[in-house]
Amino acid sequence: MGETKRLIANNKKAYHEYFIDEKYEAGIALAGTEVKSIRMGKCSIKESFVKIEKGEIYVYGMNINPYEKGNIFNKDPLRVRKLLLHKSEIEKLDEKIAQKGYTLVPLQVYLKGSLVKAEIGLARGKKLYDKRQELAKKDQKREIDRAFKVKNL
Repeated sequence: MGETKRLIANNKKAYHEYFIDEKYEAGIALAGTEVKSIRMGKCSIKESFVKIEKGEIYVYGMNINPYEKGNIFNKDPLRVRKLLLHKSEIEKLDEKIAQKGYTLVPLQVYLKGSLVKAEIGLARGKKLYDKRQELAKKDQKREIDRAFKVKNL
């Protein structure tokens, strides 16, 4: 059955900076107050990145604002958090990262049913001219849509 996905945080910058080749869904090891804070939508992944260390995968720089009623149970908002993936997936990702130009970036944090999930992408960096081409395409599409809208009025 299709569980509902409720988007909490989106990393639009990742799509601008990188070509996303593959996407993976991972769980996140969180404390109880962090989960409550995420349910309230207080999470940001704009400056975060993903690293593989000793066969385990971690997300750095993911900001989860402290839960207001959490007092002593609140954790550091920028602490390193472990991502939960199958060992075979981590090994596969590690091999691909060893190739030139690949990196892992967090794309989204969302609630899937009662679970907090992160979508990470295997990405290649874009060159400046790639970004310019993409912006030019968006501008063209916007112009076409605008002309079409005026014509239909």
